[in-house]
Amino acid sequence: MLIHFKSDCPELCWQQICFNQRIKRYRTADKDTGVIAYETAKDSISIKFRDGSVYVYTDKSAGPAAIAEMKILAEKGVRLTTYINQHVRDSYQYKL
Repeated sequence: MLIHFKSDCPELCWQQICFNQRIKRYRTADKDTGVIAYETAKDSISIKFRDGSVYVYTDKSAGPAAIAEMKILAEKGVRLTTYINQHVRDSYQYKL
C-alpha cells in the first residue's frame, strides 16, 4: 500500500505529485468535513483527516461491508466523515 501524504502540500504540488499516485483528494461540497484525502486498495481504505492524521481501515479491522461503503462514499464525496464517526470510528487497523 502506497501512502505518501504531504501535510502542507500547495495546490500545484498536490496536482503534480499526489495525483500521480493512488491518493485522491476527497471532493465534497461540505467545507467542514474532516476527511481531505483517501487511498483505496483491494481490501482497505486509507483516510487522511484535516489534522494530518492518516487511518487505515481494512476488511479485517472494519469488515468488508464497511470498507465497500466507505469506498462508495469517498468516490461520491458525501458523508464519509459522518459514516466513519457513526460506524467505524475505532475500527481502524492502524494509524500512521
